[in-house]
Amino acid sequence: MARTATHILSTPQERMVEAARQAALVVGASLFVALCARISIPLWFTPVPLTIQNFGVLLVGLLLGSRRGFAALILYLAEGAMGMPVFSVSSVGLMGVAQIFGPTGGYLLTYPFVAGLAGFIFERGTKSFARAAIAGLLAEIVLFAGGVTWLYVATHSLAKAAYWGLYWFVAAEVLKVMIAAAIATRWDRGSAIQQ
Repeated sequence: MARTATHILSTPQERMVEAARQAALVVGASLFVALCARISIPLWFTPVPLTIQNFGVLLVGLLLGSRRGFAALILYLAEGAMGMPVFSVSSVGLMGVAQIFGPTGGYLLTYPFVAGLAGFIFERGTKSFARAAIAGLLAEIVLFAGGVTWLYVATHSLAKAAYWGLYWFVAAEVLKVMIAAAIATRWDRGSAIQQ
């Protein structure tokens, strides 16, 4: 018989096992995003690389939900700030905290909010492909608003910021959203069947 959402963990051992499971999910999700960041194509005309990292952020948010997704991406940023090689390779040679405040910092700093928003929308209501895709698209708007705004502050030119951080990425991001939505929907259906 499946546990209901209101099931109360009665023993300290059950609570400890559940806390360890939740922590492992968050740590694993941060490492998954780090692996996705390794798949990166530098573009010679912009300091922003084409990367699978955003896909990882969306998928973490959709699969783990708003709170755990947000926590996983906060952990991811902390790992990067400590100098762990979790971010995609910087085109200008930055690492650690310097990379967070570099050209791609706006994207990095919005990652927890992107995962949180995608998870928040997807976990409410029917978990359909359409809901997952809408959640992903709205989260991507937050991502690019943060990234382009950061580039605008650095360049003092909206045209240059959009050129460097938006135009070249739209088609790839739509594809990432659709794939993440399909995986999240399929995963949720598979979980429901097993219960």
